[in-house]
Amino acid sequence: MEATMDLEFANYNFYSSRLDMELISNIVDTLKEILEEDKKEEQPLFLRVKDDFILNIARKVVQEKKKTFLIGITGESASGKTVFVDNTIEAVVRDKKEGIYTVIRQDDYYKDTSRELKEAGSYDALFKTGFSFDTPKVIDLNLMRKHLLGLKNGETVQSPKYDFVTCESHPDGDIKKPAKVILTEGLYVLNEEVRDIMDVKVYVFTPIDVIKERWYKRAVSRGKIGEAADLQFKDVNATAQKYIRPNYGIADCIINGMVDKEYIKVITDKIMARLSEVCC
Repeated sequence: MEATMDLEFANYNFYSSRLDMELISNIVDTLKEILEEDKKEEQPLFLRVKDDFILNIARKVVQEKKKTFLIGITGESASGKTVFVDNTIEAVVRDKKEGIYTVIRQDDYYKDTSRELKEAGSYDALFKTGFSFDTPKVIDLNLMRKHLLGLKNGETVQSPKYDFVTCESHPDGDIKKPAKVILTEGLYVLNEEVRDIMDVKVYVFTPIDVIKERWYKRAVSRGKIGEAADLQFKDVNATAQKYIRPNYGIADCIINGMVDKEYIKVITDKIMARLSEVCC
C-alpha cells in the first residue's frame, strides 16, 4: 500500500511539474507577443527588457503563488515614476479591495531638515551652504527597508509623512497593509541599501530636457523658485549622474517615461486580459 501511495505522489509531482512548465511557456510567449506589439508604437512603453526577466516573472507567477512581490521603480527626479505607478494601479485594480497592492513612496522617508531650513532663512541660503536634498543620506533608507521587509512578512506599518515646503517629517503618516504586490518608487529604491530585497527592478528613463521642464514646474509647488530652483536643479543633475543613472544597468526592465498615461492603462489592460486567458 505504501509503495502504491509513493507512486501516486510521484505521478502527481510529475504531471504537476509538466503542467507548470506548459503554463510558464504560455505566459512567456504571451508577454513576448505583447512586447513585440509595443515595439511598433511611436512611443513604446518598454525600452529594454532583460533576456531572463520574462521567464523569471512567469516562474514566480506560476510556482510562487503565495509569495509577496516587491517591485522597485526608480528613475531621475521628474522622470515619471509616480505617473507610471499610479496609472498601472488604476488599470489593474478596478476596485479598492485590500490585499491586492500597497504602495511605499520614498518621498515620505525624507529626514526632517526643518531646523536647517529655519537656520539658513531661505532655500537660496540653504543651498549656498552646500546642503543637498538629492543624495541618499537625506532619505531614511533604513526605516524604508524595515517597512518593506515588514510588509513582505505580513506586517502592517505606518509610513512617515514629509512636507516638501517646510521640510518637516511627521511620524504619523499613512497606514500601509501587507498585500500581494508591494510597489515602491523613488530616486534611491534600487540603491545598494535596499535593492537586494526587490523581486523586480524597474528604471523609468526620460530625456534630460523633458525632466528639466517637468522639474521646474513641480519646484514651484514645493516653494522653490528663481535662484533656489536653479541651484537645486544643478545639484539634481549632478547627483543623478552619481547615484541614479548607474541603476539603469541593473534594472530588469527600462520603462519609457515619455509614454502617455492613457497608453500605460491600455497596455496594462492588454497584459492582464491576455494573462487571464492563458491562466484560466
